[in-house]
Amino acid sequence: MTEPAWLSQVKWSDDGLVPAIAQDAKSGRVLMLAWMNAESLALSLAEGRAVYWSRSRGRLWRKGEESGHVQRLQEVRLDCDGDTLLLQVEQVGGIACHTGRESCFFSPLRGAAFVAADPVLKAAQEIYGKAGSAKPGSGVE
Repeated sequence: MTEPAWLSQVKWSDDGLVPAIAQDAKSGRVLMLAWMNAESLALSLAEGRAVYWSRSRGRLWRKGEESGHVQRLQEVRLDCDGDTLLLQVEQVGGIACHTGRESCFFSPLRGAAFVAADPVLKAAQEIYGKAGSAKPGSGVE
């Protein structure tokens, strides 16, 4: 199968990855940052949903495969340097973070510390069961 020409416009890292920022297409809020390889980007476009490369799992990861919080792809943009993707998505269920929050960026710097400021919309245990207590980077989305 021939690779689409547009894939060559992306400046992939030495390990074949590119950062992908997921943004809510309606509100503009940044939801999360993940990584994509050429296969996950092509699959995202083919399936109409965000498919990422999970570095912790070492495999493709369809956002929402465990939680049901799928990201329906609205548009993909490449930045001016060609080394970062912006995915404009419809976040099903309004939760992108494995902690049960709307966005993974929920801790603004307040003085000398980052403080969790956004509410938990649904407990991780309700989303994932016992695995919901997993820490960031553990492979639980």
